[in-house]
Amino acid sequence: MTQPATTPTASTPSAPVLAEVVRSGFTEGRHRGSVVALAADGSVEWAIGDVTSPVFPRSANKPMQAAGMLRAGLDLAGERLALAAASHSGEPFHRDLVRTMLKEHGLTPDHLRCPPALPLDQQEQEACLAAGGRRDRVAMNCSGKHTAMLAAAALRAWPLESYLDPAHPLQRVIRTAVEDAAGEPVAAVGVDGCGAPLMAISLTGLARAFRSFVLAAPGTPEQRVADAMRAHPEYVAGTHRHDTWLMREIPGVLAKVGAEAVQGLALPDGRALALKIEDGGVRALGPVLARALRLMGVTAPVLERVGRAPVLGRGEEVGEVRAVF
Repeated sequence: MTQPATTPTASTPSAPVLAEVVRSGFTEGRHRGSVVALAADGSVEWAIGDVTSPVFPRSANKPMQAAGMLRAGLDLAGERLALAAASHSGEPFHRDLVRTMLKEHGLTPDHLRCPPALPLDQQEQEACLAAGGRRDRVAMNCSGKHTAMLAAAALRAWPLESYLDPAHPLQRVIRTAVEDAAGEPVAAVGVDGCGAPLMAISLTGLARAFRSFVLAAPGTPEQRVADAMRAHPEYVAGTHRHDTWLMREIPGVLAKVGAEAVQGLALPDGRALALKIEDGGVRALGPVLARALRLMGVTAPVLERVGRAPVLGRGEEVGEVRAVF
């Protein structure tokens, strides 16, 4: 199954097909991408596509960012630490805890530099709009991370206004945490959708990072983040999200999705995977993730739910997005 990485050219597909979109028995689309699975000893068990070139993991980097905040001296635990590593759905319990954390650290929503947004969860969006609600920074899915970043900066008397600058002392600590976990240097730094510095690593590095968190020694920032996320997965994602389902229903799993269809995941024995759908097609993420986990030997009823991606016609199911590797 291992495929050598190739340099894309005009005549060479940039990545192999991982999923097909089938409507009424007709294949109407395909999603390309790359995926890597690590064995328990950290070696590459199998890989598809290019898993050594850098990618932006987007929010799959959040466990490392949270560990960096702990390294900077921030003392969080439980739901608060899980929310610091979250892409939350904007459900009431998410928004309430963000406001509580801001108040606990002498901050207000005006300190947040993430953009105003509606809740990520569709039901919460509809409820918000029906009640006359508007976009705000607390509802933005990265507001927990931004609150924790501000709290860490305030603790160290570092500037609050520039906490998103890659040269800020906190962001330098976070960069080191990312590089330590991935086992490779950050290849590029961009701006994430929330405005925070976004650090590029390879998919193999991302899988190594998740592996390092589940195997981290007790009391380390990495172990504390992993334990908080696994104990409170609804704060990491939300009621209707596959990260929550996986961490709730497969003991010891650590999982974090990222925008543009990125996923990092590790099993408690050190096996790990990372994947990216090249076109950012989130609809393919669940089927590809479920297939990859089955190839790793994982058997759990939750994979049926994670891997299900129906294609609709007239509001009825007429096909599916399915993994093809």
